[in-house]
Amino acid sequence: MATKVNLVVDQGTTFTTSITFNDENGNTINFSTYSGAAQMRKHFTSSNSTSFSVSLTSNGVVTLSLTANQTGNLVAGRYVYDLEVTDASNQISRLIEGIVTVTPNVTR
Repeated sequence: MATKVNLVVDQGTTFTTSITFNDENGNTINFSTYSGAAQMRKHFTSSNSTSFSVSLTSNGVVTLSLTANQTGNLVAGRYVYDLEVTDASNQISRLIEGIVTVTPNVTR
């Protein structure tokens, strides 16, 4: 089951967030052999998407990032997103999912 994490992204700015994942014993998960992909869409069925840059580390840290150019091209409002990771044996798991709220910028 995916962890629910809602995000707030300020339109026109660089966005980065990091989350640390631990196993049931409290030990950080080693993601060094995993790859990740994350996208946000206006609706689950939308054909248009924005892809996050995904970084996975051996000490359980997952980082999602968007450039200022990417966030500047987003229309303010509510989106859905998720992050899927693939392990060395090609097993795919949804790690995170939630809502992204894009707040409008004033300064241009």
